[in-house]
Amino acid sequence: METQKAYTLHEEHKIWLNKLDFYADDIMIQEKCLQEVVAKNTDKEVLAMAHHFENQFIMRKEQIDELRHSIKEHELFIANKISHNPAADHVDMNDHPKERDTIETFEKSFAESRTEFVGFLSKVM
Repeated sequence: METQKAYTLHEEHKIWLNKLDFYADDIMIQEKCLQEVVAKNTDKEVLAMAHHFENQFIMRKEQIDELRHSIKEHELFIANKISHNPAADHVDMNDHPKERDTIETFEKSFAESRTEFVGFLSKVM
């Protein structure tokens, strides 16, 4: 298993949390755009797609919450290790490739769904 310095893992966590904040903000903007579309359209096909995107937003927000929770749990683990040995932040710790892969997968999926949403908006606005 690969290892990283504790401070390197911490920095990566901070970057991930900032990205998740960005995605959460982006979802709020997308939701406002969708509300405008729904307010101006009664077409059943448009409303069906709006419902589809509402479900995606709910799912994405849940994923963001789960990812934040996982990251914060790992931060607590690192903090606990360091509290027992202040020099531990310079000690090698097990890397977290599974978490990194999960974040990368989320980002790719988010980008794809955002592209789909922008395409939808360009058709109905």
